[in-house]
Amino acid sequence: MLKRCLTLLVLLIFAHVPIASAEMDAYAEWRSEAARVLAARSDSASLATAAALTYLGPPSRSKAESAKAASAAVEYAAKATDLAPDNPAIGWLRLHLCAHATACDLKDAATTMRWVDADNAAAWLPTLASAQRDRDTTEVDRILTDMTQGKRFDFYGNRATVMMFDALKRARPALPKHYADSDLARLNEALNVTSAAFMPSFSPVINACRETAADGERRESCLKLSKIMQKADAVMTQLVGFAIERRLTAVDTREQRALAERRRVLEWRVASANGADTPLLPWLRNARARSRLAKMRALPREEDVYIALLREHGMPLDPPEDRR
Repeated sequence: MLKRCLTLLVLLIFAHVPIASAEMDAYAEWRSEAARVLAARSDSASLATAAALTYLGPPSRSKAESAKAASAAVEYAAKATDLAPDNPAIGWLRLHLCAHATACDLKDAATTMRWVDADNAAAWLPTLASAQRDRDTTEVDRILTDMTQGKRFDFYGNRATVMMFDALKRARPALPKHYADSDLARLNEALNVTSAAFMPSFSPVINACRETAADGERRESCLKLSKIMQKADAVMTQLVGFAIERRLTAVDTREQRALAERRRVLEWRVASANGADTPLLPWLRNARARSRLAKMRALPREEDVYIALLREHGMPLDPPEDRR
């Protein structure tokens, strides 16, 4: 629920009128055709975008169709990785898709991802999920300890959004006529696809830290990891980090109050920046989309984009005293 709410909040500036069922079916077909067009291209960004679009697929399909699509998505992502082996966003996409595909070598994908970005603790997340499914508590503790050695907890959302926007724009002449046919629509689509295809479930780390005893090494690992997550490139990850630390910190302490204040500031920045950046005139929306995209190119963290938007509109970075 929290993830869906934040996604809607992030996309507030680009909101559309609700789509009818027939239009949704048509849009799913356009998206499928776009995936086929992009998969036929020879650059890593197009193949990675094709992988993400293939993974999403239509809103309703059978398990067999979903499995086939997941396998095809992993294949496209692997080809994109071969073309851009040092691109962490594509490496993460391959790992995330591999975790949802049968007969995919998760260990190989995870090892490759950790090689590309050794400081990213999030690269251990699918491995942690696998250990939890096996109920291997010793392995869960080992993985949590390894995750605390990371310096970041990133999913490369801004980088992925920019990559897909550019891929869709370059392929525009070959795409369906009404699909991603403006800068606003392209950014909308890239944001939606990034949210669905790059953002994983946080259940593995949440559940592992929920099982933490009052004392012990796992509790310390979870506290360290929560602080890494609070500086992540995705707002959702930051919020999860706040929630984990809150659960492991004594109630009504100075630490809890400081934690609540940091969370409140972050939520205020997201809401205020999106509100301020919503164009009142329809013909300004493409320009605002390009402006936001430019900030996403320059800034890897979502929160930093919101800070830049607030500064651009001359707004304070922290909520007023009466809102605290």
